[in-house]
Amino acid sequence: MGSGSSVNPNYKYSLQKSENAFKAAVLIQRWYRRYVARLEMRRRCTWRIFQSIEYACEQDQIKLHNFFSYLMDHFTPSSSKERDFISRMFISGESFKEAELERYCDYESMEVPDSYTGPHLSFPLLPDHATALLEAFKQKQQLHARYVLNLLHETRKHLKQLPNISHVSTCYSEEVTVCGDLHGQLDDLFLIFYKNGLPSPSKSYVFNGDFVDRGKQSLEILIILFTFLLIYPKEVHLNRGNHEDHMVNLRYGFCVGLITMSVASLQNLTELPFFCSYRYGFAKEVMQKYKVHGKKILKMIQNVFCWLPLATLIDQKVLIIHGGVSDTTDLDMLEKIQRNKFISVLRGKKRKESNRNVEIQEVNGENAEADPAGNEALPSLPLQPRPAQAPSMANRLEFSRWVRQTVQEQIEWCRRLVDISESEDEEPTYSSMVSLTDLDAPCWTRQEEWKQILDILWSDPMPQEGCRENKVRGGGCYFGPDVTAKILEKYNLQFLIRSHECKQEGYEFCHNRKVLTIFSASNYYEIGSNRGAYVKLGPDLVPHFVQYQANKTAHTLTMTQRISRVEESAFRALREKLFAHTSALISAFKAYDKDNTGRITLSNWATAVESVLHLGLPWRMLRPQLVRTTEDGMLEYKSWLDDLAMEQRSQERIQSSLLEVIYRNRSNLETIFRIIDRDHSGLISFEEFHQTWKLFSSHMNIELTDDGINDLVRSIDFNKDGNIDFNEFLEAFRLVKQTQ
Repeated sequence: MGSGSSVNPNYKYSLQKSENAFKAAVLIQRWYRRYVARLEMRRRCTWRIFQSIEYACEQDQIKLHNFFSYLMDHFTPSSSKERDFISRMFISGESFKEAELERYCDYESMEVPDSYTGPHLSFPLLPDHATALLEAFKQKQQLHARYVLNLLHETRKHLKQLPNISHVSTCYSEEVTVCGDLHGQLDDLFLIFYKNGLPSPSKSYVFNGDFVDRGKQSLEILIILFTFLLIYPKEVHLNRGNHEDHMVNLRYGFCVGLITMSVASLQNLTELPFFCSYRYGFAKEVMQKYKVHGKKILKMIQNVFCWLPLATLIDQKVLIIHGGVSDTTDLDMLEKIQRNKFISVLRGKKRKESNRNVEIQEVNGENAEADPAGNEALPSLPLQPRPAQAPSMANRLEFSRWVRQTVQEQIEWCRRLVDISESEDEEPTYSSMVSLTDLDAPCWTRQEEWKQILDILWSDPMPQEGCRENKVRGGGCYFGPDVTAKILEKYNLQFLIRSHECKQEGYEFCHNRKVLTIFSASNYYEIGSNRGAYVKLGPDLVPHFVQYQANKTAHTLTMTQRISRVEESAFRALREKLFAHTSALISAFKAYDKDNTGRITLSNWATAVESVLHLGLPWRMLRPQLVRTTEDGMLEYKSWLDDLAMEQRSQERIQSSLLEVIYRNRSNLETIFRIIDRDHSGLISFEEFHQTWKLFSSHMNIELTDDGINDLVRSIDFNKDGNIDFNEFLEAFRLVKQTQ
């Protein structure tokens, strides 16, 4: 008899069941991976939208400065008032020397009323003062202006004694904590101190710039950091960021969240609200919180900013800078630069007058305190040049040359006046001592010094080799791994720590882990958009990271909810950007619509949109979120643009063209208004407006007589109070656009 084996039916069923379970697990895994991949793709697209818009706005800052430079080069003043106006706007503003600044910001003459219930400061500061400030700010209390100015005064005195590059050693403390951008987000600073502990003799901190702008509590952050700096000068170190800059603060200083502007024109248009992506600005924040003494506080802060150190070295091995480096970065030069000369890095470029081969170097706004040892000694103020006798008006060419020469002499006199140092004896600063002890050092041009500071404050790393201009931000450069390697080798460094860029996890390595980006402002773009982080370095210099979310809502959101919320905000900002360029988009679309059908392919739509906005976004990937899919693959672009306008329009009666113009130019208009409004009162006088409008009309080739401008001024002053506010300024802009 033969013997055979039989398979147990239960075993066979069990095997089949296991196989089905395995297949189901594989299917679930594949589905989940696709789901996560789609979420990640959405997150990356959202991130690119936010970054592209943010960097485009920073690029606009540079463009606006170049616009003013162009005006200065091509406008010929016809009177001393116009000449003084140009000098004030583009050259010196309100120039304060050492003693003048002390008198202007005299805090001792201010009295603190008995009704004041906020914290009190007395100098020298003690740890209890810092604790009291923290508690007061948690309770939304405000520090009296006298104490703010006193604190700024003492901070400035301390910063003037510091070198351009601070040196920190881990031998004196257990570890050094490095924090990145805070951007006015006080809750992030509170959380850092809660998790990591307050600064103390055993706990050192380095704050790597960008303390202000965008967040609504920039001033409180400055007060806290400056307080700890004075209490623990050896343990607290502050680096300058690109937002510790007068011109940047002006641009960011006018938007406050959702701005509602009354464009009450002759057509009785109703209120026009629009979203402002800048949320909060530092200059505006200070003026809102200190309506009486805000101007003095801003002036002192502006002066303090230019004295902030440029970099920090830990154990001579880790270099901490805000932005990055370039192929021309020279730490030896950075050590010796007179850093206070550069109140605004955006105002340091040189340019040449087109029809005269004379190089004009632009002087930073309020170079109030150039050290006597650092500059050429000038025994007295330069005499104002007397213009030569004017030639006959009959010879228009000769008369034009005389006017240009006279204006140039006046401008050069203003520049020399601004650069003059205080003649009275001053306490020597670190920079002046370096200059005195190193007289044989090479003499660098202002352009070379300016580029050194610009690069370390504005640059970003890139994965490619080499070093190229950073056209995305409009300032600084992109530096590759080879540039990093050369810097590290030249100065015997282990790695670089920088900030300047928002990262989803709060930190990110690049360049073979030789460059570390640290960013401490959580929820930077939107709630749930990113974590904040700080890094701790011990004697071994091995980085240890701590991540956090300062907003409680972010902790309750799932990953899908978080991405959806951030995505919605990003596309809202992008649709606003598209609407702001409606006219240019129509022209670009018509180039593909040869037969004037009002329809183009979706592929051509993507190409045209990028040619107008230059944001470098994957428009084909973003297309489903921005346009409705059609059966034949065509887009009716006029109806699409009408849909965009409907989203932005608050009332049917408001003109789309007016909305578009304001959307596209609002940031520039706000900055222009802020520059003219020197006392930050929110109002500009008739005379200032008159001179400014002559400047702009000259640039835009608009024929406007003095009488015409006067009529325009009177018609703009709707409430007849003798001043022009920003709403009226917008209306003037609309009228001039119509004239064009």
